[in-house]
Amino acid sequence: MKKFFPESELIINQDGSCFHLHLRPEQLADRVVLVGDPARVNTVANHFDSVECEVQSREFHTITGTYKGKRITCQSHGIGCDNIDIVMNELDTLANINYATRTERDEHRTLTCVRIGTCGGLQPFTPTGCFVASVKSIGFDGLLNFYADRNNVCDLELEEAFKKHMAWDPIKGAPYVSVADAALIDQIAQDDMVRGYTISCGGFYGPQGRVLRANIADPKQNEKVESFEYDGMRICNFEMESSALAGLASLLGHRAMTCCMVIANRYAKQMNTEYKNSIDTLIAKVLDRI
Repeated sequence: MKKFFPESELIINQDGSCFHLHLRPEQLADRVVLVGDPARVNTVANHFDSVECEVQSREFHTITGTYKGKRITCQSHGIGCDNIDIVMNELDTLANINYATRTERDEHRTLTCVRIGTCGGLQPFTPTGCFVASVKSIGFDGLLNFYADRNNVCDLELEEAFKKHMAWDPIKGAPYVSVADAALIDQIAQDDMVRGYTISCGGFYGPQGRVLRANIADPKQNEKVESFEYDGMRICNFEMESSALAGLASLLGHRAMTCCMVIANRYAKQMNTEYKNSIDTLIAKVLDRI
């Protein structure tokens, strides 16, 4: 018997759209470009040859259209892994649940999701302006730990090595390591993006080692992060969404990865606040390659 999803779990609006995104199943393309800033959806859609539909609800802004013959949905998710939890679960319902019967569809539909973001570089080889592809993401947020089978989609050996290196305080909750789709990484990153590990933080200030008026628990956190190496790779950047995206996509049977433009280099203490003028280059690369 097919699994049935009651109203309290699968919330469908009166117009037949999913609760937060306000999208209907027919409005979702198989290729999905994810961005944090709702305004950046327009920047992506400016490249489209045609626009099919546009929907906006809160921070969730969606435009579906065509680019060089490819049907693509551009979806904003706002800031943080908690928002990725909403976006990935609702996109999956649109793809794999029959809204009329509230049951799973007979055939699984796989989405290809590429997040275009900004990040802080952590190494001398990740200067401002470079592009980083997140091969594996270390989640400080704890989100995936609430899902069964998280161990089946995480790199458990890397988790343990990282916790040991950091002398991890369990009061922070257990970090998890999600893995991006390897074939999608090759497809998008090619030979002009830095590949490495990413840390997804549960905040912009303390969790990323920034000190303003409130001191942080581990003043040497960033030094330890920068020196960590495993299987020939280093932690390249801080951002706030890639761990949940890769982890949930793996659990739900989708392909996903994150690529970011470095707008601050914590190692060199540099910041580019005018990044919005240059991220269009990364957008064009992703649209051509997705």
